[in-house]
Amino acid sequence: MARGTLRIYLGAAPGVGKTVAMLSEAHRRRDRGTDVVIGLVETHGRSFTAQLLEGLERIPTREIEYRGATFRELDVDAVIARRPRVVLIDELAHTNVPGSRHTKRWEDIEDVLDAGIDVISTVNIQHLESLNDVTEAITGVRQRETVPDDVVRAADQIELVDMSPEALRRRMAHGNIYAAEKVDAALSNYFRVGNLSALRELALVWLADRVDEALERYRHDQGISETWPARERVVVALTGGPESDALLRRGARIASAGAGGELVAVYVARSDGLVGASLEQLAEQRRLTAELGGTFHTVTGDDVAEAVLEFARGVNASQIVLGVSRRGRLQSLLSRGVGESVIAESGDIDVHIVSHGYRRRGLDQVLPDWTVGRRRTISAWVISALGLPLLTWALASTREHHDLPLEMLLYLALTVATALVGGIWPALFSAIVGSLLLNYYFAPPLHTFTIDNPGNALAVLVFVLVAASVASVVHISALRASKALAAQQESRILAQLAHSLLGTPEQLPTLLEQARDTFSMRTAAVVRRASVRDPWEVLAATEGFDVALVEGAEVRSRVNDTTFLVMTGRVPPASQGRLVSAFASHAAAILTREELVEEARAAGALAKDNRTRTALLAAVSHDLRTPLAGIKAAVSSLRQTDVTWSAEDEAELLESIEASADRLNALIGNLLDMSRLQSGTVAPHLQPLHLDEVVARTVAALPDGQRVRTWIPHELPPALADAGLLDRVLANVLENALRHSPGRQEVVVNASRIGGHLQLRVVDRGSGVPDSAKEGIFAPFQRFGDVPRGSGVGLGLAVARGLAEAMNGSLTAEDTPGGGLTIVVDLPVAGGQLAGPTPPGQAPEVAPSGGAVGREAS
Repeated sequence: MARGTLRIYLGAAPGVGKTVAMLSEAHRRRDRGTDVVIGLVETHGRSFTAQLLEGLERIPTREIEYRGATFRELDVDAVIARRPRVVLIDELAHTNVPGSRHTKRWEDIEDVLDAGIDVISTVNIQHLESLNDVTEAITGVRQRETVPDDVVRAADQIELVDMSPEALRRRMAHGNIYAAEKVDAALSNYFRVGNLSALRELALVWLADRVDEALERYRHDQGISETWPARERVVVALTGGPESDALLRRGARIASAGAGGELVAVYVARSDGLVGASLEQLAEQRRLTAELGGTFHTVTGDDVAEAVLEFARGVNASQIVLGVSRRGRLQSLLSRGVGESVIAESGDIDVHIVSHGYRRRGLDQVLPDWTVGRRRTISAWVISALGLPLLTWALASTREHHDLPLEMLLYLALTVATALVGGIWPALFSAIVGSLLLNYYFAPPLHTFTIDNPGNALAVLVFVLVAASVASVVHISALRASKALAAQQESRILAQLAHSLLGTPEQLPTLLEQARDTFSMRTAAVVRRASVRDPWEVLAATEGFDVALVEGAEVRSRVNDTTFLVMTGRVPPASQGRLVSAFASHAAAILTREELVEEARAAGALAKDNRTRTALLAAVSHDLRTPLAGIKAAVSSLRQTDVTWSAEDEAELLESIEASADRLNALIGNLLDMSRLQSGTVAPHLQPLHLDEVVARTVAALPDGQRVRTWIPHELPPALADAGLLDRVLANVLENALRHSPGRQEVVVNASRIGGHLQLRVVDRGSGVPDSAKEGIFAPFQRFGDVPRGSGVGLGLAVARGLAEAMNGSLTAEDTPGGGLTIVVDLPVAGGQLAGPTPPGQAPEVAPSGGAVGREAS
């Protein structure tokens, strides 16, 4: 059985008309004779949408009971049993009610598609899983219902339902989306013009990327290699040299000149991996590409022009940007450059050749300076200078035992030996001088530079060419062997570096230690300064490093604009330049990671504060309004002139006003206390306090204090605390205990001494708190159990713990034997080690009752 097809109407926001478009498509198909049914469509109370349901067959939904309410969900079995040609199923990202066949509606749709039934559905861009965090950053609302991107991407058709933000807001204002009482709030929050514009752009870009993927898939399936410039995609070919920055910026300007332009940078590395640009420069160019909004790619190929063209055709590029060749005039005469080759083979891709300040300077600044070493070069010159006359003397002394061909082979052998030891230049010298010696001493007529036999003249010429060719091949082979060995060593060192960095939390010191060992240096450090006028700041260093060594350091490699990797000890050979750059790049990555970690930590703190503020606003929106509403209602009743209140009624209303005002005062006090605790502005004035006096004052001020029974031994020593803060702690704990004690049961307060601490225990006989929730009751804005809204914002215990800790005490929760909860207030005994600013050996300063956050006793 063939699988059904999925068509999705994608919208940027609610109300753009996805469901209307889906129903309109259903009517068009029905009029053409297609069997179309409605599996489930959400009208959201919109009359125009409801009208479009008329004339379309509806499959009854499945009713599910959940938490005392009845919900309607898609009946998958009924749809499959009906077997229509097309079924409409709204809201692809919807989460089904527990008890449904699947958790998500898109899973129900998968079953319908597997049954061979075509499905038309809808989804908003904010419900895509990959864009959930982006849309939350835009709108401030996190979507709880999401659908995997792969599900939407797999749709056979995706159609965008678009509407300008202004038109959508007009629809909202006319009441065509939400009910009238929700319009103002929606227009001022989620449906702001900026939010809608950003969501619209997000939907357009996401769909454009999907269209681009479909186009690439079609070109691949059809075997189309020609470029289809559906959008301006500019490929910038980089050499890794210093001119690459100019090329990238020019490519970015070209890409931005057209709508939807895309910048793509490509660097071609040799397939043997022996020659390449500086890793430091490549890292910098990768960073610049990202800043310009492009993507950086590395491809492998020995023919640079062919690799660039193959890559450009692979990404469907419309333009290629190249720099003017850096090769010298002689090199340009000998072979065609990359630019000329790309232009000749580009076909319908436009090629831009960009001038820069490094043109015609040769490639020495791009390619590393590979040599065989000074010692080997000197040895080769010595072999050539001594070997040529010795060989000539030996051959001249034994002239009768050999002829010219053998003599030529011996001189050729000496040239090859010279090439093996010292490279091309000593070998070329040996070949030229050897040919002159052959001509002078062994080619008739002897002791002249003329040759009477044309065959001998040709033989000497061939000798020179063969000697030069063999020397060149030997030289190149020796260089490649050196490069391969250096690349192997470099890879091994970098692999060890990466392995060691992954296994340690102190990455920068580990990097410096390994750099010092790798290059046999005395010290290594990472230093930073903002400008040349500022002193150096040492971020990390090995043992023995001093900041005075920076200016005279043998190695100073740039990590970023203001930071350098410096090493002292010796000047490393030029062949290790790439490795030094690699260590600098690792240092840059470590510093960037540390900066990101710090930013994430700061962002986490800001997010936590934001969540606290959000919870605060959510809490106070109701809890502070409730006592205000009670006060207003009681005052309005008392002010009525057409009603005569009895003395008892007036007293009851006044009592209600007083109780509401007390509750409002307590709520505001807790909010202010929590604000001060979070901002760190609570400054306790510690002094010796007798607990029986503090507890008596606090209980007397409680509205329901007669339910509190205290037992405080008189022989207890005083506690070191702040009178006002301790009063606030006890008040909040006692109010919490009274609120959770059933009926009129008493709350017991007792005290005892344990070592150098005093413990106040507030014992209630309520329902108690499980062990897993004991810490949670001290979190801000938390209510445990079935406490109704309006009975506080959930700050009482959080404020109490914060104030107790500010006095060097603690607040914990324990089970009450026989049932209930006991809150333990632990305080230090006065006369021991005094905390805070009081110097040891002096009596603590006695502050007036009230402290930093006081509570007035009634």
